[in-house]
Amino acid sequence: MDDSGRGHFQHKRFRPGQNHHPAGPSTPPSSPPTQSLSVQRQLYERDFPLYKQPVEVGHFSLDSERRFFNDARQLRYYVEPEKSCPNFDLRDGYRGRFVKRDDRVKEKLDHILRWILANRSKLQSKDTAASSSPCALGVDIVTWRGHLTKLLTTPYETREGWLLAVTRMGGTLYISEVETEAARRDRENRTERHEEMMYWGYKFEQYTCAGPRVCNTTKQGAPPSKRHHEDQGALQTDDAQSLPDPGGVVNTNEAFCTVVQTRLAEHRLLFSGEVDCRDKDPKAPSPPANYIEMKTSLEISTPKQRSNFYRFKLLKWWAQSFLPGVPRIVAGFRDHDGVVVSVETYHISKISQLIKNETNCWKPTVCMNFCCEFLSFVKSVVTEDNPRVVHLFSWDPHRDVTYSIHSDSQYSFLPDCEFHRYDDAQRSDQTTHISNAQLWRSNALEGRKCKISSAKRRAFLFHFTV
Repeated sequence: MDDSGRGHFQHKRFRPGQNHHPAGPSTPPSSPPTQSLSVQRQLYERDFPLYKQPVEVGHFSLDSERRFFNDARQLRYYVEPEKSCPNFDLRDGYRGRFVKRDDRVKEKLDHILRWILANRSKLQSKDTAASSSPCALGVDIVTWRGHLTKLLTTPYETREGWLLAVTRMGGTLYISEVETEAARRDRENRTERHEEMMYWGYKFEQYTCAGPRVCNTTKQGAPPSKRHHEDQGALQTDDAQSLPDPGGVVNTNEAFCTVVQTRLAEHRLLFSGEVDCRDKDPKAPSPPANYIEMKTSLEISTPKQRSNFYRFKLLKWWAQSFLPGVPRIVAGFRDHDGVVVSVETYHISKISQLIKNETNCWKPTVCMNFCCEFLSFVKSVVTEDNPRVVHLFSWDPHRDVTYSIHSDSQYSFLPDCEFHRYDDAQRSDQTTHISNAQLWRSNALEGRKCKISSAKRRAFLFHFTV
């Protein structure tokens, strides 16, 4: 075992479509023979895989102290700049009106798990109701949108690797990112200039988004269609006249997250991702089709800059929005001093046409096919239904995807299945309608997670369900 804690393995190359099997039971768990998944682009240049239109099944908010709320209170709406050259100063407020989230704290899947516990009835189906497992959700994969974005962009990534921890519980695979050593070094050694430029993206949102001022008073007994509309956070009567507040505090703890279900080929997915804002037009389609992603980028002045923008930045923008079904991106192009000189809108459905004539550019079909094959690879490898067993999948540029197996290790991120058991006679209402008071108690404890063991953290994270 090397210094990183990963074992040395014999490698087998896995080709898409080839049968692959996990290590046999006679193999010592410390050094199992492993298979690898190739990332060579030409292997994935085939028909676009089936990807069903994502459906929003819920959402949640995180407040200024990173507390979870099972509602849309942090949802903002887009206010289009009056001028095509707005001259927004993205540096404004960085020194005195900026509360930065502590990125040393790794939340893993905690907030998604909270949402699942509060909304389990929304995931119930005939199949899950008949299941003998109390952990059954009726989906194959639970993860963050950002982890899937990394998978989509992997065939074209040349600088940054990744680590993804995977565990199986109740027939569902949970995927959570692990910070690589390279990423940790980069985070700890960021320059002041880099930190400020990271702030600029949030500041652009502050110039162009109003809220959060949404109504979350869903009426009991209302018709399903009305309940659905109100549950999305209907604009209050004075909100149409509200304006962004660029003089306020930028707090990156705050977030609104959508939760969507979809299917990629045979893989049933449930994932969550942060949403910047939504269209304020009352006639706009229902979520996620009314959501908007806000981005910033250096202004494009040369053909080389445009080529790099198409080949690298648009890839990540497209992947991030395509996955949850967000239809458009509003981009603020800035100069080197952080002043926005123009604003452009990109429609996700048109990006593939925009890049098709670019030499050596990325292909959406390669991205989606690789993601699909990776999930198939994971399914074939992670077969033991045990939250204490974690398969750590590793990838570095120009290498194959490999994995190692860990039991009761630092990589464990799910509680035992018993924490998910529900007593229908006594607690069915409590487990599907968690009060704010209970959530506050849970989050107060969660705030101290850096000071306690991971085992204790997992226990109290689910304490309010038992």
